Amino acid sequence: MIDPVPPNIELLRDLRRLKVDGSDQVIGARAFDVLAYLHSNEGRVVTKAELLENVWADLNVEESNLTVQIAALRKLIGARAIATVPGVGYQLTLSAKAPAEPPKALPLPDKPSLAVLPFANLTGDAGKDYLVDGIVSDLISALSCIGAFFVIAASSTFTLKGKAIDLADVGRQLGVRYIVEGGIQQAGESLRINIQLVEAETGHLIWSQRFSGPLAEIFELQDNMVAATASAIEPSILTAEALRTDRKPTTSLTAYDLCVRATPVANGAPGAAAFHAAREQLRQALDLDPHYVRAKGLMCALHIGALSTRAITFAEARSCLPLAEEILADARIGDPQALCDAGFALAFFGGQQHRGLTALRRALALNPNSFMVLMSSGWAHSYLGEVDTAEEHFLRAMRLNPIDPNIGLARSGLANLMYLRGDYEAAILMSERALTEAPGLYGTLMTLVVTCWKTGRIAEARRYAETFRALVPELTISWHLQDTPDRVATWRQDVEDAFRAVGIPE
Repeated sequence: MIDPVPPNIELLRDLRRLKVDGSDQVIGARAFDVLAYLHSNEGRVVTKAELLENVWADLNVEESNLTVQIAALRKLIGARAIATVPGVGYQLTLSAKAPAEPPKALPLPDKPSLAVLPFANLTGDAGKDYLVDGIVSDLISALSCIGAFFVIAASSTFTLKGKAIDLADVGRQLGVRYIVEGGIQQAGESLRINIQLVEAETGHLIWSQRFSGPLAEIFELQDNMVAATASAIEPSILTAEALRTDRKPTTSLTAYDLCVRATPVANGAPGAAAFHAAREQLRQALDLDPHYVRAKGLMCALHIGALSTRAITFAEARSCLPLAEEILADARIGDPQALCDAGFALAFFGGQQHRGLTALRRALALNPNSFMVLMSSGWAHSYLGEVDTAEEHFLRAMRLNPIDPNIGLARSGLANLMYLRGDYEAAILMSERALTEAPGLYGTLMTLVVTCWKTGRIAEARRYAETFRALVPELTISWHLQDTPDRVATWRQDVEDAFRAVGIPE
């Protein structure tokens, strides 16, 4: 909703009080200082560097602190009262008149949509503008590789550089729901890149991150920032989409909205109840659109996650394999996540590890910065005993997104690799950490049982086996060996011997 003409504000500087249309407002000290400085300079654009220098004086603070204060002020005095000037700073526009007509809104695409605005050059060196713009262009290119997103081209967003804008207006004009902003600061020989993801309509901050490094290593810093940001923004937006959809009435649900609701469950390790609810949502989505590739991929991901906790059986998991085959049969598909889900389904419970890896390689070529694609590839390589490649993919996934909710799955994979290398103590420590981050994972418990048995800790092995049996009461040695995707002969033999030693039936 577009704000009317900005309200009348009264700053009582000596008392540090703010009145909006005659009413006292609760305002934080930093927010008051930011508003006071903007008010003193109304009529001109105030750079972010100038605000940071004057409001925070000698304190070394991140640009995200300023972003938080601007968001708080917009809630108090209206979003239109403070205009954003991409790549520069902010301008107080209390005297501005409301437009005769609101900007014409472009329809939102049928997938999460975002625009990356030009970053602010806060280094104090105008000669670095080219470097700042290059970083933004690279980030747009990386985000464009994520098939689940609709990303506005750099040629469109760079036309906004240096102009006073309202984020909600930009969202409507470009037809996007999310905006990425940022700035680059320099302190001596060090650079700091601050990035934030906000919802265009509300200005709500969804995600922010800081990257820093030596100026001499700017290109390595740039590459790391682009890769990590692309990896982190993907789950942040999908989570925001799920929360947004939860607020919509059920009568307006579409196949897309049904998929959005199912996404958090499908991308995790659900229990039986959550699995069945999400499966029904995805079935409805496919009934509405039988050709919806994302729904097919999510159905595969849902069965993968549920099998990882043995909430379902291998036989139940295989029910989604026809959908995986449909995804892989279409050579035109450019959705890396759908290819990942289909490929890993083949590798995990389809008995086709090599074919699954072929699909995962396609997914990695399309999006080399996806946590889920890298982690799935790591597991698929580990099934074949390709330890070095598996480790590389697990570690890269964890570097790109160290706070991903599925980080425990990656650590579980690393623990298995440590066992294969004979580093049993490290395997136990990594497994215990993985179990804390992702309780109830079959693979983690199996590694703990086998590793404790291998190192002579039979009591501990039996304790983990009890948890194991509670998770899968019907577990037998033959049942496991028949269905396991692992193809490493020595590992299979160790599992068989360990299971027998802790009392798991034949």
